[in-house]
Parts: sequence; C-alpha cells; structure tokens
Amino acid sequence: MRLAPLAAAVLLSVAACAPSSPSTPAQSQDKVTLSVWGWGPEENFDEMFAAYEKLNPGVDVDARSFTTSTEYDTILATGLAGDSGPDLAWLRAGPKIQPLVEAGRLLPLETADIPGLKDYDEDVLRSAKGDKDGKVYGVPFAVQTLQVIYNKKIFADNGLTPPQTWADMIAAAEKLKAEDIVPFAFGGKDDWMLPIVAGIFGTANWGGDAFLDDVRAKKKKFTDPAFVAGIDQLNKLRPYFPDHMTGVSYTDAQILFSSGKAAMFPGGLWELNFFTENAKDIDLGVFTPPAPGGGPGLMPGFTDGSYGINAKTKHKAEALKFAAWLASKEYGQLYTDTLRVFSAVPGVTPTDPLLKEVSTTFDKQGATYFMNEFAYGNPSSQTVFSKALQEMLLGRITAEEAAGQLDQSVATWL
Repeated sequence: MRLAPLAAAVLLSVAACAPSSPSTPAQSQDKVTLSVWGWGPEENFDEMFAAYEKLNPGVDVDARSFTTSTEYDTILATGLAGDSGPDLAWLRAGPKIQPLVEAGRLLPLETADIPGLKDYDEDVLRSAKGDKDGKVYGVPFAVQTLQVIYNKKIFADNGLTPPQTWADMIAAAEKLKAEDIVPFAFGGKDDWMLPIVAGIFGTANWGGDAFLDDVRAKKKKFTDPAFVAGIDQLNKLRPYFPDHMTGVSYTDAQILFSSGKAAMFPGGLWELNFFTENAKDIDLGVFTPPAPGGGPGLMPGFTDGSYGINAKTKHKAEALKFAAWLASKEYGQLYTDTLRVFSAVPGVTPTDPLLKEVSTTFDKQGATYFMNEFAYGNPSSQTVFSKALQEMLLGRITAEEAAGQLDQSVATWL
C-alpha cells in the first residue's frame, strides 16, 4: 500500500470497499489500484489497509490525505465532478454529504453488497444517508466524543483531581494560572473549533438533546436564555485561556498542551492519538465539565463521516468488496486499537483503558453535538455560527447577538 500525502506532512486515509468474506484471500490476478481520499493526519492507515491487501493480493490501496478541511472539501467536490476523483473517499456526516448525494456523485450502498450495514445503529447510519431519498451512501467509520483532556502529571503536581462541580473546575483553573500554567489550551484564531468548545462547556447549560428536539419542533429557538448562557461560558472562561487567545491557532493550542505548558485541552477524542504520538511521555486523562448549575455534565458526540464510493469508479466490484470489509468487526477493532478512536462498526470493544473510561461516561452522560445536527444552509449555519463566536470572543458582539445569528441562519432552512 502506498500512502501519498497531497499536502504537507499529513498522511491520512480513506477507504473504500471490502470483502463480504474478509477472511478469504482473493485469488491472484492483475492488480487493481483503489484510490482513497480523506483528511488527516492518520498515518496508521498504512498498517490497517496493508491487512486488507494481504487478504486480497490483487488489490493495492492508494490512500491520500489533505491538510485542511476547506482544501479537502473543495478538492473532493471537484474530483468527483470530473474524471480525476478517487474510487473511494471519506465523506462528511449529515448535512455536508447532501450536496454530493443530490449531484449524483456517490454510489448508493445496499446490504446485499455490504451486509454489515444492517447491524449499524440507525442514528449512526443516518449520518450517511441522503435526506431526500433515505438511501445509504457511506460506511460510517468513527464516533467522536467531545470533552476536556488533561495532563495527569500537572494535575498531580498541583494537588488537583478531575472537578466534580463547576466551582471545582474554576478553582483548579485559578490555581494553575497562579503557577504560570495555562489552564485551558484553546485559541480563537481557527473558527471551526469554536462551536466544538462551546459544545463542551455549554451543552449541560441548554439541556442537550431535549433542547435540540424543541428547536427542531420550533418550540424553542437558539436565542433561548439557556443556549445564550451556554455559549457565554466561553466569555466567562476567557481568563483561563492563553493570553491573546483570539490570535492562538488550533495548532498553537495543541503545542501548548503537548509541551506541558497547558494543563487541559478541550477537544475531540481524535486528539488522544495526536498527543500520544507527539508527546510520548504524557499521561492523559479526560473529564466532562460539570453542569454550572450543579450535577453531572453532558458529553457531546457525533458520527464522524463515512467511506463512500465514487459513482464513476471503474472498479465498482473491488470498491464494494473493500467497503464490506470496512463495515466488518475485524476492521472496526483494528481501527479502534490503531487510532485510539471509537469505531462506528457495532460490536467493537475498545481495549485502551482511557477509551473504555470515555465509553462508560458517554453511555451514561452522552448527548448530541448540536452543530452537526444544524449545519445545513448556504452558507451553512455552522459557518455562520463559527464566525459569530469568533466575533463574540473578539468583543465585537455579545453572546445574545451570536446566538441570534445562528437562529436567523437556521430559520432559513429549518
């Protein structure tokens, strides 16, 4: 298998299609190359796809990665519209897959070709379906959770434990700041991270799924005081973010945490693999911020994309076979153990102790990440709200005004 990064040093991988009988090696024949596009960095896909190639010596998986979300989305759309696109590609979840579906760029997937699809949880599978036709267009690959990751050594050195109340969390941040340690590694320069962090600290404020259900039913709006209070937590936590935080990039925040200059990092589960690779001696823990009004917090989560097949692929049979393997428990376990992220394949149990801890918490305190459910529109409501939160942190608008911009955007399509 050949990994060929298309931009900078990001490896990645996306996949394609797999065998309905993954344990049976294919017969030797002329080699077929399946090109796979995605976003990264996920260099361990080299090892994982090599397992498929070993079972199927007639197939070579050429996985390519792209460095930024904007770059990937644009290049994929262009590639699929013409004849230069991949055989398979990582697809965004929910709202962001719809333009490709409606343009006829993707191959609908049937359980006759990919038996594993019938075992997926319907909520997970919904992220890979067309809104209008209800057909499945991708094999979901990961479930991400959002939480605070912390450095256990820094906590121990300062006599801290994961907070049980919001007041505990603020007291810990004050103590760390007094020791010249950045409490939370977070920056406002890259606006795509802002709704994620708002969800981490605010979901318990607005009540999680019950609130989102009310918004969908038009019983409540995003201008609701509970939602405004939730996103206003970013303003209240600002003293515990890095100095000049609006100029701090996502990468800067990662470096602050992995270098030991910051004690906590609010982010996605995907960060575990990154920090483990880039700070090999770091001992990581996770916690969900407690509800500001008392009681346990809520851990947002979402299905993070799927493997789709180009409607124009010249290797349809091979792509479908590969996709069937990607929907198998064998691949799901390999994915979870290699990347330290939850596989979307049902029946996979993480062996990593920290993943097990997160899984237990998510089972008890899980909630839907609000932005993934409300990212429709042109420009998307996610784009509108990301920029609004950035303006809020720059002090140009209030939390009420930022919530109002989201509500106005959602009203154009809901």
